[in-house]
Amino acid sequence: MAYPFQLGFQDATSPIMEELLHFHDHALMIVFLISSLVLYLISVMLTTSLTHTSTMDAQEVETIWTILPAIILIMIALPSLRILYMMDEINNPYLTVKTMGHQWYWSYEYTDYEDLTFDSYMIPTQDLKPGELRLLEVDNRVVLPMELTIRMLISSEDVLHSWAVPSLGLKTDAIPGRLNQTTLLSTRPGLFYGQCSEICGSNHSFMPIVLEMVPLKFFEKWSSSML
Repeated sequence: MAYPFQLGFQDATSPIMEELLHFHDHALMIVFLISSLVLYLISVMLTTSLTHTSTMDAQEVETIWTILPAIILIMIALPSLRILYMMDEINNPYLTVKTMGHQWYWSYEYTDYEDLTFDSYMIPTQDLKPGELRLLEVDNRVVLPMELTIRMLISSEDVLHSWAVPSLGLKTDAIPGRLNQTTLLSTRPGLFYGQCSEICGSNHSFMPIVLEMVPLKFFEKWSSSML
């Protein structure tokens, strides 16, 4: 869960989000080193009188500043492609949940069960209980088992939406007439909050997402009570 004045990402809850955080730190360090080098060169050129004016015309300098950026781009591209393929990989999911975006709420269907479906609406501010989060709490949470691969099928029935849970590294567009899929795996139990990340209309900011990750035995007990 994010907190006020937070500058970084939320704590990673899935292996994919951990990889994304590592890649972010990797790319940020490269950008920091490039910025430091450029700042140093600018300060040197402004404070030092040039005595070797022919240096900038040397073939060696041309070669270096052509090859070095190419190497830097490869160092960024290879980890990025690796994570991209990891995010698209589907590993024999334990459970499939279909998510439909509406104006302005989400509906969920557990396709492995015969009749387990519900709508998830935001709880109005005046109905919140002490300790609940404004604009983030819902009347029906999505309960899922932790440490198991879950497949999410995401679509929409009206306009463009986007199903996003930052701590799990998830953000998938909900497009009318198209079925997108993504996988999630939580390494720890807890409540994980998200929101629609597509500007879908006047109530765009009032369709939150709440995932409740629990051990498998508690999930089986919950699913039995819902049927």
